[in-house]
Amino acid sequence: MTSQVSSPAEQADGTVVGEQRKPAGTKDVRRLDRVIIRFAGDSGDGMQLTGDRFTSETASFGNDLSTLPNFPAEIRAPAGTLPGVSSFQLHFADHDILTPGDAPNVLVAMNPAALKANIGDLPRGAEIIVNTDEFTKRAMQKVGYDSDPLQDGSLDGFSLHPVPLTTLTVEALKDFSLSRKEAERSKNMFALGLLSWMYHRPTEGTEKFLKAKFAKKPDIAAANIAAYRAGWNFGETTEDFAVSYEVAPAATAFPPGVYRNISGNLALAYGLIAASRQADLPLFLGSYPITPASDILHELSRHKNFGVRTFQAEDEIAGIGAALGAAFGGSLAVTTTSGPGVALKSETIGLAVSLELPLIVVDIQRGGPSTGLPTKTEQADLLQAMYGRNGEAPVPVVAPRTPADCFEAALEAARIALAYRTPVFLLSDGYLANGSEPWRVPEPDELPDLSVRFAQGPNHTLDDGSEVFWPYKRDPLTLARPWAVPGTPGLEHRIGGIEKQDGTGNISYDPANHDLMVRTRQAKVDGIDVPDIEADDPDGARTLVLGWGSTYGPITAAVRRLRAAGESVAQAHLRHLNPFPANLGAVLRGYDKVVVPEMNLGQLATLVRAKYLVDAHSYNQVNGMPFKAEQLATALKEAIDG
Repeated sequence: MTSQVSSPAEQADGTVVGEQRKPAGTKDVRRLDRVIIRFAGDSGDGMQLTGDRFTSETASFGNDLSTLPNFPAEIRAPAGTLPGVSSFQLHFADHDILTPGDAPNVLVAMNPAALKANIGDLPRGAEIIVNTDEFTKRAMQKVGYDSDPLQDGSLDGFSLHPVPLTTLTVEALKDFSLSRKEAERSKNMFALGLLSWMYHRPTEGTEKFLKAKFAKKPDIAAANIAAYRAGWNFGETTEDFAVSYEVAPAATAFPPGVYRNISGNLALAYGLIAASRQADLPLFLGSYPITPASDILHELSRHKNFGVRTFQAEDEIAGIGAALGAAFGGSLAVTTTSGPGVALKSETIGLAVSLELPLIVVDIQRGGPSTGLPTKTEQADLLQAMYGRNGEAPVPVVAPRTPADCFEAALEAARIALAYRTPVFLLSDGYLANGSEPWRVPEPDELPDLSVRFAQGPNHTLDDGSEVFWPYKRDPLTLARPWAVPGTPGLEHRIGGIEKQDGTGNISYDPANHDLMVRTRQAKVDGIDVPDIEADDPDGARTLVLGWGSTYGPITAAVRRLRAAGESVAQAHLRHLNPFPANLGAVLRGYDKVVVPEMNLGQLATLVRAKYLVDAHSYNQVNGMPFKAEQLATALKEAIDG
């Protein structure tokens, strides 16, 4: 019997379609084209680990997928409270998808707080699996339930599966020498086993993972595996789950190649390593831990065999200072941070502009201002990256669009930094950093050549005929100055933050020279070679949706929905935010309306309006969460009709 497969366009209502088949002697199996699952519980319930494992098995099965981890900023948020809820949403399908999904088809709620915090996102008819052991009177009152929602009829519109997860887990582990509290900790593995049975996920990878994770505690590893298998067996034998589901691999969604599931931060780390190898330069990371950028530091510290050096500094300023020193010494230098750290690094970024040395500044944006929302996403650092320094200190800005695209964005940031001798901002965000999707591992010959030539000797002849080295004598095409590695005979030169004389690099307070240097540094950034922007416009639309960064997935999904409904709308997405593509103004002026969705209060729209005098309309959201496709589709439809 063939499966029922939808078109590549994501369905607008969040429903799933399929058909049932029932092999002899087994439960019904329903084949679906896509599913959205959300695991939710206390931040100590292991929901992120559960989601990660389900995602890994889904990736190995061959589905296309997109994830959205969502967790509190506190190390251990108050148990049983709404602010303490941690969740992980996974959207997987047999076709190309773009977002973690708008509304879950399945919610696994480990306690009343998880149910209360997430029930509003579920469509009618969705499946809810609840851990009934946690629905005590005290726990329900703690989150504002006056009556038991499992008994009072408030969930009648959903397919409710009450499961005593804690009791079943403890019973499954009764032969292990564990306390009840220790046994209860494995209830997330029981839930993972149950969901793995429901959706026919592979199991070998998770069991191997648990053995490796608890290699030094084999009893704990065995207990978790036992709980995982018990969850699978419970699904197979219980009468409450009469149907299991299959989502076929997304065979037509991907070009041929080797694929793996990858998060944005991991892709970015791999991109930086690839860039250093393609440039034949050692990679140096000077960083200070900060959410959500710390994973890059953690990952790069594992790769000393690729010539990577990581330095966890005592603060943000020391981190970027060390990185800039490494750039002066001939390394591909990187510093990673988030918005609050960018503020602290701003003076040294200005120094890098003045010294004209290659430096990659990775900003994984999060909700602000100040400490703000450390574990939530936002795009509100664009203007900070553009202008957040004293004086005229232009810096190129590059932004990835998906988790996997962080790899390519890292290579592009390195290309610009090395070719033009400038610091470069790479603006990712928490949504991309922690989210994941399938990534095709590139072949080595597909990577760009980033090789550089260091200065080797004198490059200027004085009037008296003597040959000297001028550290600020520029390449006529790129306006980049020579990169002289310290210790090279004859290339001694001074550096510092005070203005330099054109050519010689000597200290200069001359007004005309300062004017020349300021304009030259700006001209260097303005002249960076970036590709033209291409508008996806199949039918001559009059409305253009312009996006940047992580809004790509929701915007593209919304545009697909509108086109499927017969609407005419064009889409363009920016990777380069400074300088803009040379043809951007002409593209924008080709449409009657330009709509710019952003997770800020209109920063790109402000830049576009100022530079091109185009009446760009903002559609903004700053709630710490990514846009939903249906939400954007509704807003864009209003813009088209308005």
